[in-house]
Amino acid sequence: MKKKITLIGAGQIGGTLAHLIALKNLGNIVMFDVAEGIAKGKALDIAQSSPINNSNVSIIGTNNYDDTKDSDVVIITAGVPRKPGMSRDDLLGINLKIIKQVANGIKNTSPNAFVICITNPLDVIVMALQKYSGLPRNKIVGMAGILDSSRFIYFLSQELKVPVNKIKSFVLGGHGDTMVAMINHTFVDGVSLSKIIESGKLSKSKLDSLVERTKKGGAEIVKYLEKGSAFYAPAASGVEMAESYLNDEKKELPCAVYLSGEYGFKDIYAGVPAVIGNNGIEKIVELSLSNDEKNSFEESVKSVQELYNAAKKIDPEL
Repeated sequence: MKKKITLIGAGQIGGTLAHLIALKNLGNIVMFDVAEGIAKGKALDIAQSSPINNSNVSIIGTNNYDDTKDSDVVIITAGVPRKPGMSRDDLLGINLKIIKQVANGIKNTSPNAFVICITNPLDVIVMALQKYSGLPRNKIVGMAGILDSSRFIYFLSQELKVPVNKIKSFVLGGHGDTMVAMINHTFVDGVSLSKIIESGKLSKSKLDSLVERTKKGGAEIVKYLEKGSAFYAPAASGVEMAESYLNDEKKELPCAVYLSGEYGFKDIYAGVPAVIGNNGIEKIVELSLSNDEKNSFEESVKSVQELYNAAKKIDPEL
């Protein structure tokens, strides 16, 4: 029996998610959106490409949560996208209201699903989603680290003229300006990035500029697009997480997960490496951090906590 994957939000990311999932034949797809016509139109368009792509999954669009019942995976992109000059934090008040409705919909129809949240500001929204829904913490996760790491790896590959699959790296912490690139855990064709810097192949100032560009990766795309924000890379990141869960791949992926003492933090979601298998988040991987990395990570998590405190002022139910 095919797995059932629900996409909450049929905007640019939602549509790209549906297309990628169909191409990979990962499972039957339900596209949900309050704007029913957008969900139905995109679903029909993708479905009509299935004979060309040899895709053998069903895909429907709806604005009724009953159609999403008993989903195996739910991926949430619902919310207002960033506009030029808007920070992720500006989105907080608007997207909190949206995620509250979504949480109730999932709780009532698919309480056993693995839920991947992409809505910004990511770390706080995924924390609110868990609180509102009451679903198990190991089954609610935020997509950010894969995207941030992918951006950093791409920028490194362009600078060093090395294929992307030769670079391994993690970007941890909150999704935003305080994210932390794990330089000591970055390897290029098996060689540590630190040694590459020592050899002079990459200057420290150039590395700093690549890290800064990674932090501003989403904003750079927003500026170019003028309307809307990134959707191809975020969708690909969400699909990788869904695949690891559905196929029990047990991949170690950087994502926003609930910390229970790991890295010295409790009762908060933050981006760290985690193993995703058919039980959801099966293990949190604790990397050894340099003093600089540890300090930067702590600052990043504290900024998430500050924003969550702001969210609690907006909605005391949190």
